[in-house]
Amino acid sequence: MSVLAYTENWDGKFKKISYELVSYAHQLAVQMGTHAIVVSIGDVPEEELKKLGHYGASKIIKVVDSRIDGLINKAFAAIIAQVAEKESADVVVFSHNFTGKALAPRVAVKLKAGIASGVNALPDSLQPFVVKKGVFTGKAIGHITIKSPKKILTLFPNSVETVASDEKATIESFTPQLTDAHFATKVLDVKKVTDKILLTDAEIVVSGGRGMKSADKWGPLEELAGLLGAATACSRPVSDEGWRSHQEHVGQTGKIIGPNVYIALGISGAIQHLGGVSASKHIIAINTDKDAPIFEAAEYGMIADVHQVLPRLIEAVREAKKH
Repeated sequence: MSVLAYTENWDGKFKKISYELVSYAHQLAVQMGTHAIVVSIGDVPEEELKKLGHYGASKIIKVVDSRIDGLINKAFAAIIAQVAEKESADVVVFSHNFTGKALAPRVAVKLKAGIASGVNALPDSLQPFVVKKGVFTGKAIGHITIKSPKKILTLFPNSVETVASDEKATIESFTPQLTDAHFATKVLDVKKVTDKILLTDAEIVVSGGRGMKSADKWGPLEELAGLLGAATACSRPVSDEGWRSHQEHVGQTGKIIGPNVYIALGISGAIQHLGGVSASKHIIAINTDKDAPIFEAAEYGMIADVHQVLPRLIEAVREAKKH
């Protein structure tokens, strides 16, 4: 019996989301009276792998195959399922990001496992196995019971505290049984954003809505984001107007995020938008409309024109960074 976590790497490096996942797997393993094992696919330096032990991994399974060049769902799912069977994993945990949402259902089919996606806490009970997730755009909590012997979970980002551990992980190589059929899909090109913080990784997000008024007035918003080390985002009407890229659109029909801080500038807060950001730990809103729905979700709110507030806010952040 064990808990297995799949840790995605980015060019041989792990990010906060990976450490959060390992920490969750470790805490779940303690709750179940077992240990947490991590599977890493691809060429990752040993020193980087050892970092996973600081968050509770007792063993790290390293899988390297010369045919692996980018994410190939069929091959990765087969590898993870084989490792899960080898390690007698009762629970397999993925991050609730694009990769995790692509792999988890495939692995669930291979292991004949029940699946709960977007969980945001440790199980309420083990017998029966009950986990929680946000439902109805974050306005309620759903309790999901998994009755199958094997279980698959995807963990919503920033939903649990990352806890350090003094576990000393051992590193073990694993050679999966793969055929050329697993690599029938070929990755021809990968284009990565390198000049900005990705929305899915950001702990702080500065987002703008129609209250920004036009595409040429986003300079101060970008400046604030730069000072805070934040990612930039926008509401759907903004991306539909072409003011910002659709890659920045957050909401139910865009990217669903859960940063530590979400700053909404000139966003009214339609239910579709709130459904994509309601998992944020702290929401700060600035809007001229005192009845804007965003204020119901915000922890802090200001009824004001964002174009008047932004310069003063930028100056305040600059002053704070001096000390």
